[in-house]
Amino acid sequence: MKKTMTKKTAIRARNLGKKYRLGGVEQHYNLREMITHSLKTPSRILHPSPPAEEFWALKDVSFEVEAGEAVGIIGRNGAGKSTLFKILSRITSPTTGTVELYGRVGSLLEVGTGFHPDMTGRENIYLNGSILGMKKSEIEQKFDEIVNFSEIEKFIDTPVKRYSSGMYVRLAFSVAAHLEPEILLIDEVLAVGDGLFQKKCLDKMSEVSKEGRTIVFISHNMAAIKYLCDTCILINDGSIQQKGDSGKVIEFYMENVKGNTVVADSIYSIDPNKSAQITRIQLVNKNGITTSTFNILDPFEIRFEYEITEYYSQLYMVCELRTIEGIDVLMTIDSDWDNFHNQKMNDHFPKDPGKYQATIKFPAPFLDTGIYEFDISLRNDLFRIDEKKEIQFEILDQGSFVSYVRKRGRGEIICIPMEWEVNKISGF
Repeated sequence: MKKTMTKKTAIRARNLGKKYRLGGVEQHYNLREMITHSLKTPSRILHPSPPAEEFWALKDVSFEVEAGEAVGIIGRNGAGKSTLFKILSRITSPTTGTVELYGRVGSLLEVGTGFHPDMTGRENIYLNGSILGMKKSEIEQKFDEIVNFSEIEKFIDTPVKRYSSGMYVRLAFSVAAHLEPEILLIDEVLAVGDGLFQKKCLDKMSEVSKEGRTIVFISHNMAAIKYLCDTCILINDGSIQQKGDSGKVIEFYMENVKGNTVVADSIYSIDPNKSAQITRIQLVNKNGITTSTFNILDPFEIRFEYEITEYYSQLYMVCELRTIEGIDVLMTIDSDWDNFHNQKMNDHFPKDPGKYQATIKFPAPFLDTGIYEFDISLRNDLFRIDEKKEIQFEILDQGSFVSYVRKRGRGEIICIPMEWEVNKISGF
């Protein structure tokens, strides 16, 4: 009889659930407050605040990943993807269910995860290797390869707290990919890097997968998911909504999930614990009307309001625009042109306490027809102080000749009319 080859399981999740308590924290009294309160209250009973609201970030999530498989995880922000990753990375434990991991796990969940800010890049490579259970000799064998891939040789002996977000990502990914974990967990943090480095990372992950190691990859870039992953899991409202072939799952996601997030005027509640926060985002057409759909031939604006309660020596707003498929279109910061030629960005963007309004003005035509989304964030050097994600709008066409011609082409993203010069140089 022929022996049948059985594939090994790398990850097995069974009935995972994660519950959080929102608000309703009980008030604690010291002895003096207890005595005073009991004298003032006839019943002499301390009344706690209202019970906390329960929120299930994950509910009954079960799946298996085979060794050597590359699996993509997609879904809207708040769907439960990052909570699942934190459970897989052993950062947090599930409220219900179990996870079985067969092999060493390397993870890259967000910028700076697993790095000690006061240690140099060199020291953090050894630290991460030790956490993975590697011997010093093994780390030294991989050291030069890690540094060369990250392209930050000049800064390897600089404390990582002085790194830009891009440098953080370069080194963190290089460490995670080269220290040979059997299971590699990568969150959408790769979106921070430049386009060439993202492609380099995807190629490296593809190479790692072919070597028989397992990859679980979160991304909003559907093209990257299709490129790397044969299998995809869609999470919605804390549960698995679809899983299977990446192309089919992504198609379902595009048609049934993402279109539900279009909001033309978003007002956000104030968090008293935050010193800087975005309070409102509006999409406005050329007539000043709030809407989420725009004519391809009309200009439009995105308006933001935010509040600051303390002085910041550096605080700036970033808008990152991409297609519905997750392809990056542009990133812009406030005062782009004022600081375009400035070599010392750290000397700019001071902000005093107060309420602010910012506006991005898009010319027409600028974007081709289709659905787009953007993230808006307040940042202070490396860190996102506040962020609002996945606000959508749609560009429509009412029959322009330019769009008619372009639709017969490859479907480009940018639709800015270029300056052409045509001269007749001879006649017949």
